Amino acid sequence: MGVDGLLNVDKPPDCTSYSLVAAIKRLTRVKRVGHGGTLDPKATGVLLLCLGQATRMAEYLADSTKSYRGDVELGVETDTYDSEGEIVARHDPSGVTRALFEATLAQFRGVLHQRPPAYSALKVQGRRMYDLARAGVAVAPEPRRTEVFRLELLRWDPPVATLEVDCSRGTYVRSLAHDIGQALGCGAYLKNLARLRVGPFALEDAVPWETLAARCQAGTWQELLIPMDFAVKEWAAVVVDRQAESAVRQGRAVMLESHVLRAYGLGGRPLAKLGRSRCYSVEGRLVALIAQGADRRWRPLKVLSPELAPSLDLLEGERAPERPE
Repeated sequence: MGVDGLLNVDKPPDCTSYSLVAAIKRLTRVKRVGHGGTLDPKATGVLLLCLGQATRMAEYLADSTKSYRGDVELGVETDTYDSEGEIVARHDPSGVTRALFEATLAQFRGVLHQRPPAYSALKVQGRRMYDLARAGVAVAPEPRRTEVFRLELLRWDPPVATLEVDCSRGTYVRSLAHDIGQALGCGAYLKNLARLRVGPFALEDAVPWETLAARCQAGTWQELLIPMDFAVKEWAAVVVDRQAESAVRQGRAVMLESHVLRAYGLGGRPLAKLGRSRCYSVEGRLVALIAQGADRRWRPLKVLSPELAPSLDLLEGERAPERPE
């Protein structure tokens, strides 16, 4: 069998997400490695590395809610909105009180239309925006819809404020820091940032990079692998019979109800109300991620190799099997 799974790594500062992907390829000799959402070079915290077939889960990890903690320094603006950039303006922030700062945060909760920073990895006409910015090409990216579910002030030590943020995919915390500074009239930049969580993956469970590298050298790194289906563990799960498994593996649509042997995480809902689910074989191997169409038939979103290792421990660790309706 190949190596398929996830590594929850505590990314160190001053390195790129791509450099850690390259390092893991070199250290483990696994050819297919990706990540579940990039972090800026200066940022630390949860970086999910996807190995083997787990690279196919990257899009679901990228869609997950993310949590961050960062220090915002008032009175200073940089061209990148963070500590990597050049200072472009200084202002006096002494008039900003804690009460004013907290009141200003209210306008940055909920749905936002946020303009990404010019120095970002987004592409414009096939080129990364940071390459265009470094070449002196002025680019004004269109605002993008994002959502901030939680935004709290943890510590007030002026001119620095420490924030925690829960947000949707595509939210730039450094743009958030910049925009808060603009709203206050004194400017601000993101002094540092740590990612605390990506979906179900938390920083307290992450492996320090130095530990992972040492385990690679010792040949024990595979003990740190997390089953790839943990990336979508919030989805319901069904164990199906051989007939349905064969159909799904061939990419065919199935009327699922009569083929389900066990179900997990339905929460009292009938199968028809799930919309999407994890699909397992009788041995507990993840067969596919499936979704129901308008005709009530279930179709595979992603079909996984039959060589994938069983995930019985993951299923058995979930709620008791439910009777499918």
